[in-house]
Amino acid sequence: MSLLERLNEDMKQAMRNKEKDKLTVIRMIKASLQNEAIKEGKDLTEDQELTVLSREVKQRKDSLHEFDKAGREDLVEKIRTELQYVELYMPEQLSDEEVSAIVKKTIADTGATSKAEMGKVMSAIMPKLKGKADGALINKLVQQHLS
Repeated sequence: MSLLERLNEDMKQAMRNKEKDKLTVIRMIKASLQNEAIKEGKDLTEDQELTVLSREVKQRKDSLHEFDKAGREDLVEKIRTELQYVELYMPEQLSDEEVSAIVKKTIADTGATSKAEMGKVMSAIMPKLKGKADGALINKLVQQHLS
């Protein structure tokens, strides 16, 4: 089942169950996917869908951080709920240990030895971990292993 089919089924179920928050989030995700498809001029690949989902997660995490910093607990709870619903459509996230092992292997494969070669390592590792790990975590681990 494709992501759009799954979203449509979940949207129908959310309507039946009167889950207003879930329905709103599903509609936002669908709108983002449709906007991206229009921008690309064709149907999205799984990789492109994953990029859109990752963007949605990142936006919500950024909002969560800002609202938390501003002491807006009402908005923090709303964003946390949205984030949980968006993450339902993301692939299984890797643990920090699994990400660290992949980072070490990629550093060894690329032959990088200093932080100056961080770009080479990041460009090699990001396609492997796209959607499976947070980019900030990957960046932090690459920096740790290169220093």
